[in-house]
Amino acid sequence: MEESLISRMYNRKVKSIFSCLVFFVIIWSNAIAARIDTVSTYSAAMQKQIKAVVITPDAYPESGALPMLYLLHGWSGNYADWVTRDPEVGDLSDLYRVIIVCPDGGYDSWYFDSKTDTTYKYETYVSHELVAYVDKNYKTVATRAGRAITGLSMGGHGALYLAFRHQDIFGAAGSMSGGVDFRPFPDNWGLKTRLGSEAENQEAWDQNTVINLVHLLRGNYLALIFDCGTEDFFYPVNKALHKKLMYYNIPHDFISRPGKHNWDYWTNSVRYQIIFFTNFFKQNN
Repeated sequence: MEESLISRMYNRKVKSIFSCLVFFVIIWSNAIAARIDTVSTYSAAMQKQIKAVVITPDAYPESGALPMLYLLHGWSGNYADWVTRDPEVGDLSDLYRVIIVCPDGGYDSWYFDSKTDTTYKYETYVSHELVAYVDKNYKTVATRAGRAITGLSMGGHGALYLAFRHQDIFGAAGSMSGGVDFRPFPDNWGLKTRLGSEAENQEAWDQNTVINLVHLLRGNYLALIFDCGTEDFFYPVNKALHKKLMYYNIPHDFISRPGKHNWDYWTNSVRYQIIFFTNFFKQNN
């Protein structure tokens, strides 16, 4: 009986110590975790409030001005997709000391200023209005040398589209499984809503697809990385973009590996791309 009492006392003591350790681990983890904020930003171009997620690393703002990675969602998604589907994305902010910004790009904007719907001006919003908001409200390296942009699927197209057209704003760009030439898919993903039918608006389709914007690039002025899984329906158009960049001697990193058009692929891909962007920040700041 005495042994049983001693055993019970010992077990209670062990449990108490364990509970204290768990408590301190939780407190310590929260103390060093990145901060994830949802902010509301006003778009004068679209005359409405638009939400975005802003992730700041531990020790911000004491750590000084930080570079930014703009991370775009895909078709039918929203600003919360990345932090919802990849909850550890905040760890990347901590690990690489970068502010991560996840804009809302609308259900099917493709990050254009739509020619058919004046309420969709997401090129203006992301590349000018949101960038200005972030630079005003956070301690950022507020130059192209401190800004990178990438995204998945529709957001992969959007990231390259915005970076190609606004090289004064973004110094590095990427794409994950991006729809870098959407012309083979004229009936999909709301493209007709944004550009009109392909048959009647061929010029708009040609002028707004990423693969036809390569002529805007010069040398290695814009640091580029893009990748696509070999089982992805966008794989052929990504290979075509790689081939075209090679033809025009535009330096870039193109990664091809097994993978489908899904979050398993994208949560892996972003971890490779952020290393590329971090190297760019280190070399240019």
